[in-house]
Amino acid sequence: MDFPAGARTASDESRRLAGTLAEVARGDSAAMADLYARTSAKLFGICLRVLGNRSEAEEALQETYVAVWRNAAAFDAARASPITWLAIVSRNKAIDRLRSRRPAQGLEAAAEVADDRALASELIEDEQERGRLTTCIEELEERQRDAIRSAFLDGATYSDLAERDGVPLGTMKSWIRRGLLRLRGCLER
Repeated sequence: MDFPAGARTASDESRRLAGTLAEVARGDSAAMADLYARTSAKLFGICLRVLGNRSEAEEALQETYVAVWRNAAAFDAARASPITWLAIVSRNKAIDRLRSRRPAQGLEAAAEVADDRALASELIEDEQERGRLTTCIEELEERQRDAIRSAFLDGATYSDLAERDGVPLGTMKSWIRRGLLRLRGCLER
């Protein structure tokens, strides 16, 4: 079954990055070079945005890849995608550099440091919403479920899906529309 190139790119790249991280965890320096080539531009952008200084961002990026080399075995695909994990490592390294610039301050100054992470209650609520959505999607007919996932999660166009399933475009649109209506009804319960 042929899928449009755009529909498989993100998940394929995620799998390739996860495999590369596993190779890095085993000490494969060629895999580390490959990982750097595929992710350094994105991670440098994160470091630069946090630090606002190119040379500081370059230092933070180097620290990021040193940390990745040492801790690649800590990557858990069940908890985050590879690029999310790498982005968190780079953001943390940039924040560490940012904090090291500041003069040492007393414990009172810590109360003024903003914590932009989600509250525990928000994380629980998000997890419950994801669970509800998963349950409702599973209640759909298989063809509607597959079409909705491909269209909204993989980025496939309705035309691509119609061609893939060998149905007229109008039929595919109807399947998705009816599936979305059932999904909305389920989520409103």
